[in-house]
Amino acid sequence: MKSRIILFIIGFFIWMLLGWPFDLQHALVGIFAAALVAALTGDLFTRRPHHFTHISRYLWFAYYIFIFSWECLKANIDVARRVISPRLPINPGIVKVKTTLKSDTGLTFLANSITLTPGTFCVDIKPEEGSLYIHWIDVKSEDTQEASRLIVEKFEKILSRIFE
Repeated sequence: MKSRIILFIIGFFIWMLLGWPFDLQHALVGIFAAALVAALTGDLFTRRPHHFTHISRYLWFAYYIFIFSWECLKANIDVARRVISPRLPINPGIVKVKTTLKSDTGLTFLANSITLTPGTFCVDIKPEEGSLYIHWIDVKSEDTQEASRLIVEKFEKILSRIFE
């Protein structure tokens, strides 16, 4: 029940933010939509709803958005340079990286962050091993520890503060 209430509050808050400026009719539709989503998917939402009551997690998430945007911008420039200048080396391959994240949500965020960053793509997740397999446009190292440092570390530290 607690996860449904938290999902309703978060859903309604996001609804109101996306519909700014809003009126009474918009708020009533938002209440209905958030309640419907919470009723239908509340038990799927999270196994640990108490995590969403910590304000620090939201501050870390705001910081994560900034870091992800910066890393994405750098990767976009790198891939664009490789497209414009074909003489730049491309060394594609699949590397194994390690992660300390254990929660499904944390692993999903990490895999999606890697996939959304140009030049990398998460091919497989092995939660029992604590590893991900990443296709990398320019493999700088095949060593698991070094590849983890280059690809995963920048996101993992922040995501662990949000989801673990």
